Amino acid sequence: MATESLQRAYRAPCPGCGAPVEFRSAQSTHAVCAYCQSTVVRSGETLARIGKMAELFDDHSPLQLMASGSWNGKPFTLVGRLQYKYGEGTWTEWHAVLVDGTSAYLSEDNGSYVFSTPLAMQRDLPDAGHFRVGATTAINGKSFSVASNQQVALISAQGELPHLPALGQSFAMVELRSQGNGSIGRDESVLSIDYGTQPPSVSIGKPVLLDDLKLSGLRDDSAKDEKGRQFSCPNCGAQVAVRLASSKSITCGSCNSIIDLSQGIGAELAHALQDEPVAPLIPLGSQGLLQGVQWQVVGFQHRMGFDPTDPDEHFGWEEYLLYNAKRGFTFLVDSTEGWSVVKPTTGAPVTSDNGQSATYLGSRYQLKESYNAETTYVAGEFYWQVSRGQKTSNRDFASGKNLLSMEQSPNEVTWSAGSNIESDAVARAFKLEDKKELLKRSDAGPGSAASGIGFGTVIVLFLIILLFLFLISRCSSCDPKTENCSSSSARSSGGSFGGFSSGGGHK
Repeated sequence: MATESLQRAYRAPCPGCGAPVEFRSAQSTHAVCAYCQSTVVRSGETLARIGKMAELFDDHSPLQLMASGSWNGKPFTLVGRLQYKYGEGTWTEWHAVLVDGTSAYLSEDNGSYVFSTPLAMQRDLPDAGHFRVGATTAINGKSFSVASNQQVALISAQGELPHLPALGQSFAMVELRSQGNGSIGRDESVLSIDYGTQPPSVSIGKPVLLDDLKLSGLRDDSAKDEKGRQFSCPNCGAQVAVRLASSKSITCGSCNSIIDLSQGIGAELAHALQDEPVAPLIPLGSQGLLQGVQWQVVGFQHRMGFDPTDPDEHFGWEEYLLYNAKRGFTFLVDSTEGWSVVKPTTGAPVTSDNGQSATYLGSRYQLKESYNAETTYVAGEFYWQVSRGQKTSNRDFASGKNLLSMEQSPNEVTWSAGSNIESDAVARAFKLEDKKELLKRSDAGPGSAASGIGFGTVIVLFLIILLFLFLISRCSSCDPKTENCSSSSARSSGGSFGGFSSGGGHK
C-alpha cells in the first residue's frame, strides 16, 4: 500500500468545460478530462484542448484510477489508462506514477501482468520492420528474442499520460523477450518498443502478481456490474453470462457459437457457429486443488496437429484453461502421452543453431516434435480472441518431466513451460475418481497395468501380432501390377505441451 505522498501536483481548469484537470507527474504531457472527455495537452503552465476522447469500453478490470500499491518498495498510484486494439483483440495499459514522480506502466501479459519502467537507449532504434518475429537481437547489449510485431491503434484513454498516440491511427508495437538462462524473475523480462512516438519509446518490465503489489483502492464490482455482464447470444438469443473480467471470447452454452467480446458487450457482437461439439472430460466451472493452488476450469479447446510433410499424419489433444484470481491463468493439457500443466513464459528460451534443443532457466531441453496445429473446437471463456481454425507452427521440447513448447503465428511467438503430472492427481484435484479410467494416459506405464492383464487379453494381443506379421509379409510380396500396394497411416500420439498462443504480448 502506498504510504508516501506523490510530489506536488499541478492543477488547471479544462479548456473545454472548466473542470479541474490535475497532473501528478512532471513527465505527463497529456490528460483526458474526466467530465467532458476533452483531450488536453500541457505546455508549461498552459493547457490546450486538442480534441475529444472516445468513450472507454468496460473491460471490468479490478484496477481503476487512483488505486495505489507498492513495487520494489516504491509506492505508486495509477493515474492514467490506455486502451489499444490489434488484430486479435484489445488490451489495456495503466500509467503509474511512482512516489518520486517518474512514470511506469502496469500492463496485461498473456492473462497475467507486467510492471514496466522506461528504458533509455544507447543507440537509435531501427524501423519496426527490422524486427522479424522469432529472430534474436541485442538491445543495450542484452540478448532478446522478437516475440511480437503488430500494428496497433489507440481506441480510448483516461486520466494523465506521458504521451498520447493519435486516436484510431495505426502504428507498430514490437515486443521482445529476454533470453531466460537464470532464475525466474531475474532474467525474465519483456521489452516493448512503441513506434507511436518519435523517437520510439521503450520500456522494460518483469512479471508481477497483483497480490504482490499490495494494491488498495481497487474497483468494487457491484451487483449491477455483474448483471451487466450478461447478454443475449447474437445467434440463438439464449442468455450468456461472462464471469471473468479479462475475457475476450466466450461460447454460448446453448448453440456453441464463439462470441467475440474484444470490443465490449455494448458493441455489436461478432460470432461464429460451431458444429460437432466436443464434451470435455472435466466440466467447465469445475474447481480443483492442483499443485497447491485452487483453480477453476473456465475454458476448453480441442486442437489437431499435422505433420507439415505429410497431411495424413495427424493427432489430437485438449487444453483446459484454468483461472485463479491471484495467479491468473494456466493450462491443463490432455494428450495421449499424458497430462501436463503449462503456463506461458515471460522470458524466451534460447534454441540451438540446429534447432534440436532449447535452453531455458539453466535447463537444456531436447526437441521431440515439430508440427502444425489448428484449433478445431472451443468452449467457455478465454483471455484472448479465440476462433475455430486458428493455426500455429509448433515445436515441443522435453527434459525428463519438464516440458517446453513454442507456438508461432505470422506476427507472434509464444513459449510455454510446465511439467507432466499423473492422471490420478488430475482425478483427485477435480474430484473425478469415478472417471479415473477415462483420465488414464500413457503415464500408467506397463508396470501399473500388468497386474490387470488376463489370459484373454494375452490371446487377443497374440492374434494382433500374428495379423501384423501377416500384413508385413503381404506388403513385401505385393505385386504393384495386379494389386494396390500403397499405404497411409494416421498418428494417434503426441500433443502440444504448450498452453496456447494467439494472444501473447501485452494483449
